Amino acid sequence: MKQLLLIISLSSLILFVGCGTNSEKTNQNDKENSMEKQSKATMDIAMKFMDAMGKGDMETMVSLMDDDMVWQNEGDKSLPWLGPWKGKKVILETFLPLFMEHFKTTKWVTEDAISSGDVAAFFGQMKGVTLKSNQETTEFTFALRVKVANGKIVLWNWLEDSYAVSNAYHSK
Repeated sequence: MKQLLLIISLSSLILFVGCGTNSEKTNQNDKENSMEKQSKATMDIAMKFMDAMGKGDMETMVSLMDDDMVWQNEGDKSLPWLGPWKGKKVILETFLPLFMEHFKTTKWVTEDAISSGDVAAFFGQMKGVTLKSNQETTEFTFALRVKVANGKIVLWNWLEDSYAVSNAYHSK
């Protein structure tokens, strides 16, 4: 009888531990599926914003921007469009007009794009003309970090070779 109770007890323990393991696997799978869905949604929003920007579709751009969005770009502070720019209104009324007054993108090629959760990253090559000097930049690399919350872009963190842009901007 003691042996039978011991076998039943051990069987119950194994069954209990086994259920915990399956539950942990299910939770892990649920987390991975949720992360994949969020990553895809983030990439979709970032790509839709870039597409709208390329087409000059301000309505779509505005609809994808969080009211407190930050447009972060750094480099030569003598370039009037460098930021950071904080808030949708400031981005639309100050940054974009300054940027469009001083720079025209002539080439933009995204070579790699990845997303994880609420962040997407893009890497590529670009060229442009600085309208003050009418000088074209050399081709330069860019990286872009986009953060999304609640279906809206909250961070547009632009990283580029601002030396190439600065040289063209300050050329005589």
